[in-house]
Parts: sequence; C-alpha cells; structure tokens
Amino acid sequence: MNLNINVNRTEEHIQIELAGEIDAYTAPKLRDELMPLAEGNKPFMIVSLKDVSYMDSTGLGAFVGLLKAVRKNEGDLKLVNLSARLERLFNITGLSDIIDISSKSEGGVR
Repeated sequence: MNLNINVNRTEEHIQIELAGEIDAYTAPKLRDELMPLAEGNKPFMIVSLKDVSYMDSTGLGAFVGLLKAVRKNEGDLKLVNLSARLERLFNITGLSDIIDISSKSEGGVR
C-alpha cells in the first residue's frame, strides 16, 4: 500500500497527481502533504486521480477535509481523471454534490 504525490504549482492553480491507494494507511500522508497547500491565498487545486487504484472512506474524508480548508481560504478543489469506480463512489456518497469531479483531464493534468 503506497501513495505517490506529485505537486506542480502554476500561476493559476496547484496541480496534484496521485498514484496508488488512498486508505487508512496512506490518507495521513495525503493530508500531511496537501493541507499546507490549502492554506495559501485563494488556492485552486486540481487533483488527478488517474492512477489511484483504490480509495476507501478514509480517503473520502481526507478530500472533505481538504475541501473545507481550501474553501476557508476562498479557494476551490476539483478532482479530475476519476475512474468509473471512483466516480461512482463519489456519486453514491453524495460527495459529488459538494466536490467538483470530472472523469476528464483539466488544466494540463494527465
């Protein structure tokens, strides 16, 4: 169980590419690395989940916490490149109503 996090900042947004599994073991790493990025002035984060093979409720909770932190600083969060399985997970939990998700790429994120 491993999670790789690649962060690339541009003038317009923060691009983040995740690869691996997001679960009880890796969610703390996700929070530790991404929460400081949410503390900036109006951060707009685009997170690619293209190479995420698994996510459980701990991962969902990490994204809810990240969304709250980003919006507290007048920013926003978009999740892109979701697999059909991950998109379904966000839809059935109702999180797709509060987090902007897309199965397509955006902003140069692969």
